[in-house]
Amino acid sequence: MRGPVGWWRDPWRKPRILVAILIGYLLWSLLPVIVAVLFSFNNGRSRTSWQGFSMRWYWGDPVRSVWHDASLHTAVVQTLKLGVLTTAITIPLGVLFAIGIDRWHGRLPEGASGVMLLSFVIPETLLAVALLFLITIIAVPFYLGTTAQVIGLVTFQLSYPAVLVRARLATIGRQYEEAAQDLGASPLSSMRRVILPMLTPAIFASTVLVFADVIDDFVIVRYLSGDSSTATT
Repeated sequence: MRGPVGWWRDPWRKPRILVAILIGYLLWSLLPVIVAVLFSFNNGRSRTSWQGFSMRWYWGDPVRSVWHDASLHTAVVQTLKLGVLTTAITIPLGVLFAIGIDRWHGRLPEGASGVMLLSFVIPETLLAVALLFLITIIAVPFYLGTTAQVIGLVTFQLSYPAVLVRARLATIGRQYEEAAQDLGASPLSSMRRVILPMLTPAIFASTVLVFADVIDDFVIVRYLSGDSSTATT
């Protein structure tokens, strides 16, 4: 009879220490967000001293609350608008891009894959300034404002769903699609009925990541903002 074997000797055993590190990292990452959300309900203006629970800054204060302050209200609406529009455009494009790069081999798709990863290494400020120069100097069919902000955000966010979906495609393999085609399904039907449902976890994760990142984005949105009506929180 085999005795207990440590996780470092048995690769099939659940690595509990890695799970503990992962949980600890997630808790540490979420803790600042939780504290920030909690202090948004603080009755006073202090960001370090808790002065009681209140909805003052949402709608209780007749002057400074988000509900009553026109500028804050506009900024919140613009932030949510950019999040929804960018996510709705980025996710389908990213999924299609990932599938295309996964199925198309050669120097051109490899180059396109490399360009896609540039947004992970290029500073966001540099991309924002480049887009600002493109819009203000070169004749393009749009101006600074919501349209420019959405285009800039899609350009910056496209890599996230492409990388996640491509990683999911690598784990799925081609066997399921080939089995569906052996059973009479067309390539398009096998993609729609087999591959896309299996990509749902990656698509969902991409949607959450892109929306959250757009809500948090300030640099691109600020540089491509036309006036106060397109400013965000």
